[in-house]
Amino acid sequence: MNPASSDETKLGGKFTFPGTPITVHRMGYGAMQLAGPGVWGPPRDPGAAVALLREAVAAGVNHIDTSDFYGPHVTNQLIREALHPYPDDLVIVTKVGARRGADKSWIPALSRQELIDAVHANLRNLGLDILDVVNLRVGGISEPSEGSIEKPLTVLVELKREGLIRHIGLSNVTPTQLTEAQKLTEIVCVQNFYNVAHRKDDGFIDDLAGQGVAYVPFFPLGGFNLLQSAELDSVAESLGATPMQVALAWLLHRSANVLLIPGTSSVQHLRENLRAATLTLPAQTLTKLNRIHAEPD
Repeated sequence: MNPASSDETKLGGKFTFPGTPITVHRMGYGAMQLAGPGVWGPPRDPGAAVALLREAVAAGVNHIDTSDFYGPHVTNQLIREALHPYPDDLVIVTKVGARRGADKSWIPALSRQELIDAVHANLRNLGLDILDVVNLRVGGISEPSEGSIEKPLTVLVELKREGLIRHIGLSNVTPTQLTEAQKLTEIVCVQNFYNVAHRKDDGFIDDLAGQGVAYVPFFPLGGFNLLQSAELDSVAESLGATPMQVALAWLLHRSANVLLIPGTSSVQHLRENLRAATLTLPAQTLTKLNRIHAEPD
């Protein structure tokens, strides 16, 4: 029997969010790419999107990352169509703090009413009475910016007390902002830009691991500009894998609190991404991969 097929190691093993009964496989799925081009409007083939979601869950994925500003509304509606009523172990993590302009732009939406409206939109379009985890999205497009997040976070804390949110996470934040947030409420996860070539959060990941808090890298494969590295290509060829599988396997190896949410609209790529969890990286291979940096951090 392949040890990677056992329940404890399937899809990268398991992680339990701190202070909660919520346990997920470390290899999850990010729903952003289910929307149309530019994360706007419906996909060209909604039926294929529904089929992809069902295949992901059938393969064991029980952590789906989404937001009602993807589309907008599109990904949540597809998730509901594909999976509702939801499996008991499925954890849907959504985020608030942005909205889409008519020109397809991404606009901060952190006022009290915008956050309340966003939580209710997520509930409505997902067909839920309570959201498992809501991430407060702050900062810029891919990088955090310092500044107090107390005001918007307080709104989510109130909604948690009202029973609309079970747990709260943060997205695109600094360690200082996490410390501020933890004075207001329990934080179960942090979602920041990180991958094998972009490693500014190395220290942050280690600090979170010490606290048992999940770290969820967005753009784990580089985002809209896929990772390009001769070292990555060389390692992939030596292992009989794709560069993207190696990049995902490296993230799983990086720390036990790292949860992956690679996104795709292709069933083939979904299967390839999930197979990355079975990839073994020898010590010398890890040494090569650890040398990959987009720039000195």
